Amino acid sequence: MRIKPIVDFFTSLKLTATLLAFAIVLVFVGTLAQADEGLYGAQAHYFKQWLVIGAHVFGHKIPLILPGGYLLGTLLLVNLVATHVYRFEFGMKKLGIQLAHAGIIVLLVGQLATDMLAREMQMHFAEGETRNYSDSDTQYELNFVSGDTGTAISYKLLKAGDALRIDSLPFTIVVKAAWKNSDVNFRAPMMQNSPPLTTNGIAVNFDFKPAEDVKAMDQRNVPTAVLEFTTAAGSLGTWVASDWAGDASLVESVRNSYAPMGMAMAQKIATQLVAPQTIEADGKKFTFMLRPARVRYPFSLTLLKASHTVYPGTDIPKDFRSRVLLNNPQSGEKREVEISMNHPLRYGGYTYYQYQMDAGQSAQMAGRVPTSVLQVVRNPSWLTPYIGCGMVGLGLIIQFMYHLTGFVSKRKTK
Repeated sequence: MRIKPIVDFFTSLKLTATLLAFAIVLVFVGTLAQADEGLYGAQAHYFKQWLVIGAHVFGHKIPLILPGGYLLGTLLLVNLVATHVYRFEFGMKKLGIQLAHAGIIVLLVGQLATDMLAREMQMHFAEGETRNYSDSDTQYELNFVSGDTGTAISYKLLKAGDALRIDSLPFTIVVKAAWKNSDVNFRAPMMQNSPPLTTNGIAVNFDFKPAEDVKAMDQRNVPTAVLEFTTAAGSLGTWVASDWAGDASLVESVRNSYAPMGMAMAQKIATQLVAPQTIEADGKKFTFMLRPARVRYPFSLTLLKASHTVYPGTDIPKDFRSRVLLNNPQSGEKREVEISMNHPLRYGGYTYYQYQMDAGQSAQMAGRVPTSVLQVVRNPSWLTPYIGCGMVGLGLIIQFMYHLTGFVSKRKTK
């Protein structure tokens, strides 16, 4: 097999121009599609795919086939590396160009690594609470706990009509329904016009129903599943597992929505929503809930103080600040750290940014315990953009200085 035609194809400038043209079209279509699919949906559909089949634009589905972001990025990387190896002349004369192109390669590889390895999570806690884990804001898990043993099942595996058999669980999970987004309403005694969804657990006191997927960045989908647990001896009943009961921030929103009925009633409703749901199989009790997927750490953070200050005479935020106690039993490290809007905490391969807060005078007047939310980011390739941009900049400077020196030398000899 002759290698020259392959080399000519992957080092072709026409291939570069074609890929860049497709990239422009993909970015244009993907940007328009955000109105119909939302930011994260558009990213997953157009840029985190090898091939894009069909597009949603202005409320219409267009029968369009395009190379996805992964395919375009991979081909551009191969094109650039092949050209760098087979076309460029290695030497001082082209050192700057070689270095600049190598920097672009680093940028492409770094972006791919970031897309595949980076994770964004959140840590929610109130003053005095300790957390050794963070929650995902896009991924969810069905969690079973028996004694000191836990089993987490990704919500992506829950498909309506499927029956899941997990080795660590002595029962089969039959998925009756799985909704990407849902609503919840308290079944007030005088308003129970229809039978409950199930006769077990939280569904006795709350109505759950599917809802349209949300698209805006300031909104989120709340998944809910209707599950039946079965063993060889028979059914353990049908239950509802919902993120409405597994996410503390959502429970707080439900409590606040019923606050006009009185804080005592609102608290009672919230308590019923988070009531533990337990089944028994093989002589063991299992408590289960649907919640955001968690990442645990060998260290913990305790929120000591949440501070929210505003500019005098206004309600314009001036500063959000969390003072936390960092405790790492493995290293013996124990110290206080302040995290503010422009001063994150970098520790253990994670970066903790101040994200949201419910504190200050407004929380105090409403009688709420001050809370804070930290955005937790893990990106092993976070240095690659700096390295790549540095290489490109240095390469351009070297190339410019090489030509400038040659030009000046020629002027002096005349």
